[in-house]
Amino acid sequence: MKRISLIILVVLGLFNGIIAQNIDDALRYSQVFYGGTARFMSMGGAFTALGADLSSISLNPAGTGVFRSSEYSLTPQLFYNNTSSLWNSSASKDFSYVFNLSQIGIVSNIISTGNETGLVNLNAAYSYNRTNNFNENITISGISNNSSMADYWVSWANGNIKIDIPDDAWAANQTWLIDTLSGSNTSYGTIFSNYGGNPFSTYGQEIKRVITNAGYTGEHAFSIGANFSNKFYFGTTLGISRLRYTGHYEHLESDVEDVIYDFKSFTYTDHLEATGTGYSLKIGTIIKPVEFLRIGLALHSPIVYRITENYFDNISSYFDTKVDNIDHYEYSNNPMSYKYTFTTPFRANVGLALQIKKRAIISADYEFVDYSMSQFSKAIDNQNFSNENSSIKDTYKSASNLRLGAELRLSNIYLRGGYSYYGKAFKPSEDNKDLDYNSLSFGIGMRQQNFYVDLACTTLSSTKLYYMYYDPGYLEPASIKTTKNTFTVTLGYKFGY
Repeated sequence: MKRISLIILVVLGLFNGIIAQNIDDALRYSQVFYGGTARFMSMGGAFTALGADLSSISLNPAGTGVFRSSEYSLTPQLFYNNTSSLWNSSASKDFSYVFNLSQIGIVSNIISTGNETGLVNLNAAYSYNRTNNFNENITISGISNNSSMADYWVSWANGNIKIDIPDDAWAANQTWLIDTLSGSNTSYGTIFSNYGGNPFSTYGQEIKRVITNAGYTGEHAFSIGANFSNKFYFGTTLGISRLRYTGHYEHLESDVEDVIYDFKSFTYTDHLEATGTGYSLKIGTIIKPVEFLRIGLALHSPIVYRITENYFDNISSYFDTKVDNIDHYEYSNNPMSYKYTFTTPFRANVGLALQIKKRAIISADYEFVDYSMSQFSKAIDNQNFSNENSSIKDTYKSASNLRLGAELRLSNIYLRGGYSYYGKAFKPSEDNKDLDYNSLSFGIGMRQQNFYVDLACTTLSSTKLYYMYYDPGYLEPASIKTTKNTFTVTLGYKFGY
């Protein structure tokens, strides 16, 4: 086999393969791409210093106190995701779309004193806001001349007798994709490389991976905000977050050119479902020292999720030669289910907004978040997550996010635009050290007496490196470019105190 002399290196590398999914989960569940009303999204989510929008209470609770009237709003959304991949000089494209509820909420007055100094009013609000969308379809395909996922399973199996090899490698062995080398019961080869000492082993198979992910995170925000002297606004929000994620992929390797001895194809299926509920607390303030200037500050506690996961995988293989009249094999590992706690990092937001009379608004937000502070804990089987948490600290770092927004009023028509930047979460030593996200948005709104309609279009783009499996030195990563487009409509109604 091509890597018999590198067994020690492979064993050391296994650690990364074992915890890769957990590292991915840590970032996936920690990232927040603020969504909500069409006005909020079209202005890039730059509302830390603005308030008076039902989605802003998830960003800065003090925005609840800025409302001057009661109102409710409803925001349906179309989410459309384009992906393109490049691997081994082969390009592939895919897409997905889904309709979802981006926001629904209501704000109402509790106390209205009629005073111009001291407590002016106290408001209570509820808003559901979508905070991330996991829906995406990705296709990666190309010809492999020196690697196979079977090599990944061999790296798990090497050094073990068959009865002791891990589940994934056991499934590969039971479907005859890997087997012990001649004269050994602890060294393994694949159908592509020295399988059983087979001199005809070779590569040249087509690899195709189809990834189908789905789900979201969303927050139910319950907020109270107060207005003091029309200059100082304070608020607090209890956030109840909901998480749903389905990660599914099918990995197909097939001998389309008939260059591999006694092999047609195999398919590996990997499926994960996760659901969870999390809780957080937010506090914030908005200060208006002069009429045209607002300064906002908000602190978000970590979200503490309790997550339940269900997982299964299976392999099926096809061969040219029948043995005992069989040329097709299937094996499924036992499904697994487990529970654990996951804690996201805390967040700090600072915002500045300028209001030019009643004609225009310009706003800017800065957000700090340290992804290395996320951690796993309290598994139902008392699993110790020290290795995973150490890897999170070694992989991720702090990131800076920037949001900019503007609004121009033309009578009862409002024109809006925005830009958002979500900074790099990976340390400089990591493959995805350059992964960041850029978002452009624009929108239009119409206000007629108590009723308003807002429209928004946003585009969030990123490019990342993706390894289909762990085979260092042989497998090249795929480059995946993702463009997430949303089309959002908000219907709202205002009514006086």
